[in-house]
Amino acid sequence: MLEMLLQWYRRRFSDPEAIALLVILVACFGILFFFSGLLAPLLVAIVLAYLLEWPTIRLERLGLSRGVATSLVLIVFVGVLLLMVLVVAPIAWQQGINLIRDIPGMLNKLSDFAATLPRRYPALTDAGILDAMAENMRTRMLSMGDSVVKYSLASLVGLLTLAIYLILVPLMVFFLVKDKEQMLNAVRRVLPRNRGLAGQVWSEMNQQITNYIRGKVLEMVVVGVATWVGFLIFGLNYSLLLAVLVGLSVLIPYIGAFVVTIPVVCVALFQFGAGTEFWSCFAVYLIIQGLDGNLLVPVLFSEAVNLHPLVIILSVIIFGGLWGFWGVFFAIPLATLVKAVIHAWPDGLQSDDESSSP
Repeated sequence: MLEMLLQWYRRRFSDPEAIALLVILVACFGILFFFSGLLAPLLVAIVLAYLLEWPTIRLERLGLSRGVATSLVLIVFVGVLLLMVLVVAPIAWQQGINLIRDIPGMLNKLSDFAATLPRRYPALTDAGILDAMAENMRTRMLSMGDSVVKYSLASLVGLLTLAIYLILVPLMVFFLVKDKEQMLNAVRRVLPRNRGLAGQVWSEMNQQITNYIRGKVLEMVVVGVATWVGFLIFGLNYSLLLAVLVGLSVLIPYIGAFVVTIPVVCVALFQFGAGTEFWSCFAVYLIIQGLDGNLLVPVLFSEAVNLHPLVIILSVIIFGGLWGFWGVFFAIPLATLVKAVIHAWPDGLQSDDESSSP
């Protein structure tokens, strides 16, 4: 048994490039695991830098310098972001407040509907159990409202930190895009010399992450806008708020779509009842989700589609548990990284065959 383990170790770790790759992966994992909170602004800046690299390169090809191209792209991006915050955020916020105010009425309707079930189906339902469930739900909603208020008051303390981040993140994005090559050269100086295998994995993952971030942002916009238009056609209440939630749900593969369906169904059911309008609105929502999963996602994430759905769900759970939001956001690229490392890792079989051949 010991000899078999030693043979496996020699076969897998005899290559210096494999050791260098392992050291780099362990170092990156340790830094992100222990300092993810401190590095959150840098991670945001890196994501935005990946997103803005493509238009910057296009402006460079038109003859602009790197610095001028970066400045123009960043100014346009900040302008679009401010426009969205000033136009979309207030409407969505107001709709969220209205939804919270309407929740007691929705619970009363649910309670009235539940009260009729024992009369309709006496053999299947019990009035006492339904009353207890309705009271428990009402208590939970009230406690949730108190928690939201407490969280809002506590979040006021972080406003100063948020203001600092709003200044630091654009500056970091500017320098990450403008001085990209200089920073990459500085990182290469501290890496091990035998990093050919690590460079191979990085080259593949760099393109994967670039495509993933751009594709994920595009998917969020397309799904959110399509959902908003669909809800507007039916006159669904809180249409913009629900569309924003649906757009954000694409950040969490499979799980996000399931979770966000619950408020969509509840709002539509309480507004329209279980009639034709409800089923038509729900059918349009399912069509949008189906087109997203079967058309948009395969086009934008051709490599990610090669991952089994179970692998993606496990990646969301594992990496989300390790790094929270960032683990969930990068679950697919991280799963692809693990797959790329496994495929690129030398197994020593070729070298053994070569050494044994005359």
